[in-house]
Amino acid sequence: MAIGLGVQMNEWMLLTAAAAGTGLLHTLIGPDHYVPFVALSKARSWSKSKTLWITFLCGLGHVASSVLIGLVGIAVGTTLFTLEGVESLRGEIAGWLLLAFGLSYLSWGLHAAWKQRPHVHLHQHEDGEWHDHEHRHAEGHLHPHEQSTKSLTVWVLFIVFVFGPCEALIPLVMVPAAMGSWWLVLSVTAAFGLATLGTMLVLVFSLSFGFEQVRLGPFARYGHALAGLVITACGVAIQFGL
Repeated sequence: MAIGLGVQMNEWMLLTAAAAGTGLLHTLIGPDHYVPFVALSKARSWSKSKTLWITFLCGLGHVASSVLIGLVGIAVGTTLFTLEGVESLRGEIAGWLLLAFGLSYLSWGLHAAWKQRPHVHLHQHEDGEWHDHEHRHAEGHLHPHEQSTKSLTVWVLFIVFVFGPCEALIPLVMVPAAMGSWWLVLSVTAAFGLATLGTMLVLVFSLSFGFEQVRLGPFARYGHALAGLVITACGVAIQFGL
């Protein structure tokens, strides 16, 4: 049975299944697809719905940017080698952006932890008796600054994911394009995108639920710094292939 122009049912099933499997594997082996969301969700006490919504938007930007590049390349007759070169360049940019974001967030987190450090104030009553109490500067001054970083954090994360390439998608799209079947191009793209987004959401939800049970205790003030450290580690792993 033919689907579209010269495409048999078995070819459609094979390519679509390959696209879904590749999207699943592509996401699983790339911790940058889910670890930053889990770390930031824990540090910023995001709700489940907010965490998943941010993950979905970033994942959508991640897949859509590669789809757009692939379709434009196909439309103008660009070779697979050229498209893979473009994706490689985007990967370099995304890796450095993620690393820079992680280091910046780590630095901000350490500053926040330092401002939250407890210290003792001594006071003397009118009767001459002295007493002390613990005080944290951040209780009155850190919160407004933390609020100002919320939207910036999400936007930076989104930009990093838009630059993040889906190298495995390019050849999968070009095969049906070479066969002259745009229906198959659409099917392959949808299978890859749904598998990627679905895997991201499942992993982020599962890991976030697990980390909710973790209590940092006296190290709670280092939550943002730890998130920055985790994101930095992801950036190093991606950029230097560790």
